[in-house]
Amino acid sequence: MEIYRIEDLSFAFPLQEVDTLRKIRLVFRGGEFVTICGKSGSGKSTFLRQLKSILTPHGKRTGEVFYRGRAISDVDQRTQASEIGFVLQNPDNQIVTDKVWHELAFGLESLGCDQRTIRLRVAEMASFFGIQSWFHKRVSELSGGQKQLLNLASVMAMQPSVLILDEPTSQLDPIAAADFLGMIGKINRELGVTVLMTEHRLEEALPLSDRLIVMDEGCVLVDDTPAKGGASLRAMRHAMFAAMPSPMRIAAGAANVSSVPVTVKEGSRWLDAYLDGKQAARSEEKRPDGARLPRPVVIQCKEVWFRHERNGPDTIKDLSFEVEEGEFYCFVGGNGTGKTTTLSLLSGLLRPYRGTVRIVGRDPAKMKASELFANCLGMLPQHPTALFVKKTVESDLYEMLSDRRLSESEKRSKVEAVVRFAELEPFLSMHPYDLSGGEQQRAALAKVLLLEPKLLLLDEPTKGLDAFFKEKLGRFLKNLQSQGVTILMVSHDIEFCAAYGDRCAMFFDGSVAAEHEARTFFSGNSFYTTAANRMARHVWLDAVTTEGVIELCRRSEKRGDA
Repeated sequence: MEIYRIEDLSFAFPLQEVDTLRKIRLVFRGGEFVTICGKSGSGKSTFLRQLKSILTPHGKRTGEVFYRGRAISDVDQRTQASEIGFVLQNPDNQIVTDKVWHELAFGLESLGCDQRTIRLRVAEMASFFGIQSWFHKRVSELSGGQKQLLNLASVMAMQPSVLILDEPTSQLDPIAAADFLGMIGKINRELGVTVLMTEHRLEEALPLSDRLIVMDEGCVLVDDTPAKGGASLRAMRHAMFAAMPSPMRIAAGAANVSSVPVTVKEGSRWLDAYLDGKQAARSEEKRPDGARLPRPVVIQCKEVWFRHERNGPDTIKDLSFEVEEGEFYCFVGGNGTGKTTTLSLLSGLLRPYRGTVRIVGRDPAKMKASELFANCLGMLPQHPTALFVKKTVESDLYEMLSDRRLSESEKRSKVEAVVRFAELEPFLSMHPYDLSGGEQQRAALAKVLLLEPKLLLLDEPTKGLDAFFKEKLGRFLKNLQSQGVTILMVSHDIEFCAAYGDRCAMFFDGSVAAEHEARTFFSGNSFYTTAANRMARHVWLDAVTTEGVIELCRRSEKRGDA
């Protein structure tokens, strides 16, 4: 049965000459699981918001969206609220009540359901999603993963026919993200709910999907099964092929095959078949952690304890670690373990009640802002909108240089350079809040880089970014590192940490549970590791990047030829 029909849909934001969406024609049928991807700014989120009237942004639209054969503008708001569920990227933007049980009931109350129906549906959703143990908690006590699961359960309590999700896992750790997407797959399989989802984490999303839609500059570039869609991108040599799952890229890069695996399981089988009759190449010896030449310590936490409330639980517990000058150090770990709090301690926003925190040998909480942030420390917060204070992106960038003793031409030169790097040219006249999540991330990063910091603290810098820009960001950060900049990054992006980090540490229960050189760290984990490692570890335990596995495959091919 046809759920949505989109006919020649185009959309432009106010005062923008170029359409964000261009002549889109699509049909979505009941029970489909559709994943939509594309570079940041390709129109994914704008497209999804056309599918529910109350979320459609202000602008000029042509063409038509039909829901169950009726123009979406003719479908009353109550029907849309109950039948079209929408889960946003940031869980905090969707939660409206203080208690978990009330959040589950809120939508049903708004629809005017009777108390008996509300109690039954709330109990059913709490059981289905495993929420019973935190049913009476305050929402503020939940982790990011729990909040997003609560959003999903609250939407599903209204028994929608369609579930639309806009990058729902962007703020979740790898395990929480996998659990969340697994729940989406279960809803699709067992309840028959149509799922339309934008997602950058394609490793977990595509195995669940019936269709892959790739958008580029507001147009539909690919619409096919995940395997055929990936093959089409590769045949086009399109940049979005770099976002496809690691098994797909490894098979294409190593053997130039037309039929590519999508899942880790399929990738492992492909690798076994590929190596059949060949002698697997030996991976390079790992450099032991102790072999690193010592450098000055510029970031240090020693026996640090911190709690947000005087009588509350400790968030940071006996935390000790050091980061050396010019090092790229990565924190990974679950939501709510204390990683972001640690960055706030390092930037002087918070002070520990016990232990010492040092930046270049000084207590950041006792340093003046002019000392701390002028060519010393730069911090990208978890929520980039916290940095925006002006009405346009351009004004926001110049605001960072307002206290600097620079000529107008010098300021203009610096802004133009960072605009080119962050690819912000089309957005300079736009309000920062009108940008997509990935575009906001790039604009916030550009502001931080204008400080020309020697120490760079990054909280989820790849959140919302497409694979193409993530690669560009990785190269840029390595270039900064080569110039002596020290980088401390909190991230759920395991692939990015494995590709660019020097050392990685597992944050757990308010402290560092373990740290190693990146390759050693990721080759020893089951879940906090890359898809490439999970696919190839039965042959090469310490191969952790897609490029590394491709290189080993090619070397094995040469050994076979010899």
